[in-house]
Amino acid sequence: MGYIDLKNRRILVTGAAGFIGANLVKHLYADIGDVIVIGIDNMNDYYDIRLKETRLEEISAISSFAFVKGNIADKAFVTETFEKYKPQIVVNLAAQAGVRYSITNPDAYIESNLIGFYNILEACRHSYDNGAAGVEHLVYASSSSVYGVNKKVPYSTDDKVDNPVSLYAATKKSDELLAHAYSKLYNIPSTGLRFFTVYGPAGRPDMAYFGFTDKLCKGENIQIFNYGNCKRDFTYIDDVTEGLLRVMRKTPDKVTGEDGLPLPPYKVYNIGNSNPENLLDFIDILQQELIRAGVLPGDYDFEAHKDLVPMQPGDVPVTYADTSALESDFGFKPCTSLRTGLRKFAEWYKAFYM
Repeated sequence: MGYIDLKNRRILVTGAAGFIGANLVKHLYADIGDVIVIGIDNMNDYYDIRLKETRLEEISAISSFAFVKGNIADKAFVTETFEKYKPQIVVNLAAQAGVRYSITNPDAYIESNLIGFYNILEACRHSYDNGAAGVEHLVYASSSSVYGVNKKVPYSTDDKVDNPVSLYAATKKSDELLAHAYSKLYNIPSTGLRFFTVYGPAGRPDMAYFGFTDKLCKGENIQIFNYGNCKRDFTYIDDVTEGLLRVMRKTPDKVTGEDGLPLPPYKVYNIGNSNPENLLDFIDILQQELIRAGVLPGDYDFEAHKDLVPMQPGDVPVTYADTSALESDFGFKPCTSLRTGLRKFAEWYKAFYM
C-alpha cells in the first residue's frame, strides 16, 4: 500500500457539518495540525439543524478550515469547488442516511447517494486532466446495511452482498460498484468504509440511542423492534475517526494485471466494534447512564415506557463486523466499550439540552 503524509495536504471533506464529518475535521487538526481542510455541507434539516450549526461553528473557528455551503448533487458546484481548491485527498461522507427514512423519502437517497457520489467521482477523474497530479486518495462512506440479512456472522467484506433489504443499502452498495468502476477505468485509488452503527456525543437524533433518550425525557414510550431480539455492533465516534485517519494515509496499490491493464486500486473495509450487543442490554446500559448523568431521575419507571413491537421493514436482526482486514492492514481495531460511549453521550446530552 502507498503511504500519504497528511501534513500540508489539501483535504476535502463532504458532509463536514455531519456527525462523522465534523469529528473527522476536529481530529485532523488535533492529530496532524498542518493541514488545509475544505468542508462541504448543504446544511439540510433532515434532523435538528442546531446540531449541524453547533458542529460547524466549532470547526469554523480553525483558521485554515474553509467551509463551502452546497449540495454535492449539483455538478457545477462540485466541479467549481474542485477547480478552486484542488484537493489532494477527498473524504466523501455526505449522504442521506437512515434505513427507515428511505422507505418514505426515496428521492433524497437517489439525489445524494447516487447522483452526488457520481459527481464526486467525476470531479476526481477530471482532477488528473492536462497532466495534473490530481486526487491521491478517495475515501468514502459505505454502510453495514449492505450486508442485508446475511446469515453468516461476523460480516466479512468477502461476503456476497447482492440482496439489499432497503433503498439506503442499495445506494451504498451502488456507491461501492461505482467507485470500483472509476478505480478501474481511471486508476483512482479509492477506499470504501462500511460503518457499523456509529454513535456518540452530538450524534444523529434518528439513531436509537438518541431517539430513545428524547422520548424518555418527554415521558413517551420507546418502541423496541423485533421484541428486543436484535443485536447491533455499536461503534464509538472516536474509533471511527481514528480508523478514517489511518485509512486516509494508506492508498490501495496501483498494480498492472496480466493483461497489461491496471488493476483497480480499490479496497473496502469494515469499521465496527466486533462486539454485537443485545438491544435490551443496550437499553439497560443507556438508562443507567442517563440516570447517572442526571438526564433522568433515579426513580424513572423504564418498564412503563417500553413497547416491544415486531421487526419493521428494512431492518435486520443482527450486525456484526469482521475487522480482521482493518487490523491486518492498519494495525487498528475499534475498542471503546458501549458503557464508556453511552456515558459520554449522556453527559453531552445533559449539557446540550438541559
